[in-house]
Amino acid sequence: MPRLKYASILRVLLILGLFCVWVQIMLSATNGALDKDGDNILADLLQTNLTNNEEPFTEELMNSNETSEQVLALVPPELHKYLTVHPRNSSANATERYSPKNVSDILRAIQRVNDAQTIYNEDIFGPVQNDTIIIAIQVHTRLTYLRHLIVSLAQAKDIDRTLLIFSHDYYDEEINNLVRSIDFTKVMQIFYPYSVQTHPLEFPGMDPNDCPRDAKLEQALKLKCNNALHPDLHGHYREAKYAQTKHHWWWKANRIFNQLQCTASHTGMVVFLEEDHYVAEDFIHILNLLRTTADKTCPQCEILCLGTYLKTYQYHSTSDKRKKHLTLNYIQQVRAISEERRKRQHDTQTWNYQVYPNLYANTQKVEITPWHSSMHNMGMVFNRTVWTNILELQEQFCAYDDYNWDYSLLHLSQNRPGREKFKVILCKGPRVFHIGECGFHHKKSNCNASTVISKVQKLLQDAKSYLFPPRVTATISAGGAKHNKKLIKGNGGWGDLRDQELCTNMTRVERQMRKYIYYT
Repeated sequence: MPRLKYASILRVLLILGLFCVWVQIMLSATNGALDKDGDNILADLLQTNLTNNEEPFTEELMNSNETSEQVLALVPPELHKYLTVHPRNSSANATERYSPKNVSDILRAIQRVNDAQTIYNEDIFGPVQNDTIIIAIQVHTRLTYLRHLIVSLAQAKDIDRTLLIFSHDYYDEEINNLVRSIDFTKVMQIFYPYSVQTHPLEFPGMDPNDCPRDAKLEQALKLKCNNALHPDLHGHYREAKYAQTKHHWWWKANRIFNQLQCTASHTGMVVFLEEDHYVAEDFIHILNLLRTTADKTCPQCEILCLGTYLKTYQYHSTSDKRKKHLTLNYIQQVRAISEERRKRQHDTQTWNYQVYPNLYANTQKVEITPWHSSMHNMGMVFNRTVWTNILELQEQFCAYDDYNWDYSLLHLSQNRPGREKFKVILCKGPRVFHIGECGFHHKKSNCNASTVISKVQKLLQDAKSYLFPPRVTATISAGGAKHNKKLIKGNGGWGDLRDQELCTNMTRVERQMRKYIYYT
């Protein structure tokens, strides 16, 4: 019995000894690491703290250098320059992202650019004509996607006859350098002057005395915060970064139609894109077919649409009408895809682009249907006549409690006195694609721009023989339940009277003459 007792004591002592040795080894390793990298770790912690404290000034650019070989293989070598991410060097530019220009410098730079109204490459491609197609691109900070949009635009036929207008709500020299490096058509930059970046501590940014989003009315009144009396219809207070999107879109449209000197007599089409879109090489060709078809078949169609959020098609080189999925009409396709997306929303796998054969064929189909914001807001196209009709109802747009510009337009469309809802003519084989899986409304942990872009490229490669169709055939649809459902209330985020007033005031700025700025 004593022997067993001593053996147990020895085992315990042995285990304790081994534990002490392990602890000593770990402490030594930790001390060595701290001695070696302590300064760097401290610097990182300080930088993280500084970055968090300076968030209004240092919003992170999405500018990864992860373009895959698969994507590059389908991009002409002469366009690789638009995908090249230049590393920051040790010069002043190296710290630009972390120590940007102060707000006053940015505001002066924005004012200078907006006053100059410079059209780059105008000497090469000629002046803007009254019927020039204008492509308006709304840009925030997703530079990775913007690079691929530019590559897709560069490959589009007749792009040299257009004017690209990049509308920015974030000033960054790397974005500016990319845009100004475009050499395949005319280019202009405009800057939204009321951004969160340039107003970090005051409206339209977030004033320190603004009410917290989730404060109850009673709490807000006790706090005596600025907008206590004006929560949105859901009882929440404004969030500047969300309100900015609607402000920017409205300002951009006003700027293009009503304020720029080069558009004073413009009667042509304006295409509305965003930084995370991608276009097919025949999108201008299809746009012209849509316009011609609308003139003949649907003179009352105010809006053309080049894109759709459908992301699953099935491609076959020949049509087999015995296959069940080919009997689906457009609305049924939308419902089917929406249901499939809902089932897979928590899946780590991303969707695949495929093609229905009836969408891409020698004679392709277009559809005339009531315009709906969530289905027809991508690659949307209209002209000055339609814009004038929208401006007549600007109070409805600016007062509607929804931070989404497209739902605000839908509300306007459904409440036009004595007139029907907007009608849209759209191509069922999309020419504008949404590639933005990461960013403003998308917080996926497995975001990879190259993955999505390669699928779009594969789709367009599979459909290449069906691009540039000589004609299209139009069908008229009354739309489904979603098209015709009356908006009862908005999504909120727009209850603050300051937002409504700023929105209204944007329409009161008159056309501005171009100011020539001479640098010394």
